[in-house]
Amino acid sequence: MAEGNQNIMEKAQARFMENQKKTAERNKATAEYLSEAKARAIKTARLRELRLAKEEADRAAAALNPVAPKKKRAARTVKQAVSASTEAKS
Repeated sequence: MAEGNQNIMEKAQARFMENQKKTAERNKATAEYLSEAKARAIKTARLRELRLAKEEADRAAAALNPVAPKKKRAARTVKQAVSASTEAKS
């Protein structure tokens, strides 16, 4: 009977140690995930600040040095396109 109890205790210890190991691995993985997420959020915030600063500098430079807007060509109508292609064939 004592041997049976010893065997049961060994199995219980093994299961307990296995559960402890899995819990430790899970905690480690969670900590890594959270660390990476925090680093990504910090990097994203830094890049966003840089982008906004650049956009503001570009707006300020554009305000100080206005460039004449380019004139847009008038869009051809279908009739103009057809007549132009007909004249080119002649």
